[in-house]
Amino acid sequence: MTSVVEADVREGDRPEARQPYALVGVTAIALVSAIALLATLGRYGFFGDELYFVSAGRRLAVGYADQGPLLPAIARLMDLLAPGSLIALRIPAVLVTIAAIFLSAQIAREFGGSRAAQLLTATAYATSPFLLVQGSQLATNTIDTALWVLISWLLIRWVRTRQDGLLVWAAVVTAIDMQVKWLIPFFWVAVAIGVSIYGPRELLRRPALWLGGAIVVVATVPSLVWQAGHDWPQLRLGAVVAAEQSVIGGRYTWLPIAVVAAGVLGAVLLFAGVWALFRWESLRPYRFLGLMPILLAVAFMITNGRPYYAVGCYAAVMAAGAVRWTQSTARWRPFVAVPLVAISIVVVVFSLPLKSESTIDPVDSQAQAGLQISVYGKFGWPELRGATAEAYRGLPESAREKAVVIVDSYWQASALDVDRERYGLPAIYSPNRGFGYFGTPPDAATTVLWVGGDEGDLHSIFETVTPIGRVDARLGYPGVTRDVTIWRCEQPRRMWSQAWPDMLRLD
Repeated sequence: MTSVVEADVREGDRPEARQPYALVGVTAIALVSAIALLATLGRYGFFGDELYFVSAGRRLAVGYADQGPLLPAIARLMDLLAPGSLIALRIPAVLVTIAAIFLSAQIAREFGGSRAAQLLTATAYATSPFLLVQGSQLATNTIDTALWVLISWLLIRWVRTRQDGLLVWAAVVTAIDMQVKWLIPFFWVAVAIGVSIYGPRELLRRPALWLGGAIVVVATVPSLVWQAGHDWPQLRLGAVVAAEQSVIGGRYTWLPIAVVAAGVLGAVLLFAGVWALFRWESLRPYRFLGLMPILLAVAFMITNGRPYYAVGCYAAVMAAGAVRWTQSTARWRPFVAVPLVAISIVVVVFSLPLKSESTIDPVDSQAQAGLQISVYGKFGWPELRGATAEAYRGLPESAREKAVVIVDSYWQASALDVDRERYGLPAIYSPNRGFGYFGTPPDAATTVLWVGGDEGDLHSIFETVTPIGRVDARLGYPGVTRDVTIWRCEQPRRMWSQAWPDMLRLD
């Protein structure tokens, strides 16, 4: 009697599963996408997190309070190759995004998709206002998303071929992704649940899968040890993210934002893909993937995570939708596909950071800025550095000898830290996020130039607090590079070595 596994393998090896790769067309889509991204790399300035990656990269470690060590390592490499170059720092983001476009088409091919299905999948990925546009800056989600796509392709190919080496490689990529952020376990939990329900259950019995799990655990041990030694800040960060999400609607806006992130064509293929994975017999071996976006949406809405946490699974689901779409015999398909592609292109063009600074209006609140954080989080750094340097030079020489700069936000601290020597500033400290773990101010620092913060809170730390400067960039982020006071603080009430651990905060 033929086993279920053998039947699955034969179905996966059907001739249409080995469709020729639409290399020329996908390459053209990737090339246009690369040109669009490269044209935007030098726009505006460093995003706040990018500055933090550079600053963290100058303090390489096996763990950080708010992320894994891979992004700081990448930032350090680019900083060494091209110091201070905004474009160089963002090149890795472009490369992984273009790679994800190729892989999305390859996933459609694994599903048995024709050249048209592969091109449609690549087009959907390349016209997503999130999946493509995130490639215009170095960010944890940019690398994380691309790695999810690669893992998806390896897993889907295993389902078709049962080559266990693919599971080992999927584990290696998973181990790498764990050095970015700790979201990929959600992917594998969703896979385990889906496979348990729909199959192929053989996956859970494969020794290669468990070997891969051991590889992931071993590779993650250094980071886990670091986290345990610092009271697990990366886990505690979840509550901070939830609070930040509540500002823009939290769970109530999660699903609409997640759908919008897919783009017009992408959203259509996303829903079509879920339907096809559950209902279309040709995709039966991959039915577990249809459950994945549903499980991820539930998990991230319950935890109040960010809407983009689930986008890594979009490529696989959109590919399934594209395969079903192109194999449909309905005559209306071309008449719908063409306008969908056209609208998607227009949307993604307007999503790219192409507007001139003069046409961008300032905002007055962090809630407003948070809705377009990728724009407003790139302005005001020169003004911040200039005002801080001017305030520092205004201190009496005797005070400057023992003065340090303490900054309220890790973005501000990173912006000052990466250009500290050029602006003649002393050591930079901040109790915020991962920057707080970079070092403690010396007990000899009796004069502090404090950037940002509330006067009442500062009086609980110092005997005297005096405003001596101000940062107010036109397009700055409120509270970070706009409407920011610089304070001269004297006589700390406690020694820094005692006070600093109690001051650390992740919000």
